[in-house]
Amino acid sequence: MKIKAVIIDDEANNIENLQIIITKYCPDVTIEATADNVSDGIDIIKKHQPDLVFLDIQMPDQSGFDLLSNLPEIKFEVIFITAYDKYGIQAIKFSALDYLLKPININEFKIAVGKAKQRIREKQHNHNLENLLTYMKTGNRDPKIALPTLKETMYVKITDIVRCEATNNYTTFYLQSKEQVLVCKTLKDFADLLKPHDFVRTHQSHLVNLRFVKSYLKEDGGTLLLDNQEKVPISRQNREIIRMALNATL
Repeated sequence: MKIKAVIIDDEANNIENLQIIITKYCPDVTIEATADNVSDGIDIIKKHQPDLVFLDIQMPDQSGFDLLSNLPEIKFEVIFITAYDKYGIQAIKFSALDYLLKPININEFKIAVGKAKQRIREKQHNHNLENLLTYMKTGNRDPKIALPTLKETMYVKITDIVRCEATNNYTTFYLQSKEQVLVCKTLKDFADLLKPHDFVRTHQSHLVNLRFVKSYLKEDGGTLLLDNQEKVPISRQNREIIRMALNATL
């Protein structure tokens, strides 16, 4: 299956480097056109109707997110290419989308392209990109997070998440509705992502939304009692962090 692709990046050497990598490692991906700014990027997307877009986030005039927001519809997959951009990467991770940091790691590149090819073959509607654009429009005000399960990707408001619990390489999300969602990612993948939204790591295996904490119990060296009467342990090294976090939210 041939994949039509375009590259949009404001640096010529980055475009050239990516073309070399694609030719060497993904011969079934054909670069139809390249652009070095948002306006030209929109034009080549409309003209070539690509299956896949390699898109830089940071460009001088507008961002890659601006480009996506200015398209009437999105019928392609996106792999974001970026130097480190904390806010941009946060938005991308919330929507379970793929991104590559410059300089590009070949193994990560092949994995990202492989996942994009799978979605293109299945002709899936790209709800993840829709979630990203909503996130960019509303900022971090009550965003939804994409939770990929074995059967589907769920989009859950972070204000509906009571807590998360780790089991090996899996994380279970406990929702306010009492629903449980098992995700094939580690708790660490979500701890940093949810930290700005009043989530705190109480223990190696537990991440809690402070909005649902009823009280701090001194039993067993420290335990959080939640509004639903569940108790979550606090590890010794996290006790002071928890106290400070609770005081800050009062």
